[in-house]
Amino acid sequence: MGPDEAYLRLLQNGERPHFIGYYVLVMGLQGRPWNDCRGEEKTALRERFDALKARLARDGLPEGIERILDELGAGRRRR
Repeated sequence: MGPDEAYLRLLQNGERPHFIGYYVLVMGLQGRPWNDCRGEEKTALRERFDALKARLARDGLPEGIERILDELGAGRRRR
């Protein structure tokens, strides 16, 4: 699935967006230390992270899931 799709799914399930968490995931999946991201690579990851947040804001959660989660008392965390 890749790091972007995995992180998007975390966001769709209520995880709050955090850039460090995103790039730690990317680095970990590459078998690299979490703090190995610098310079242009880090800038490019920031752009991908911002695009994921924009996609979440645009697409939101799958239809009907918000209502179901609210009924269960596990609704999405609000910012």
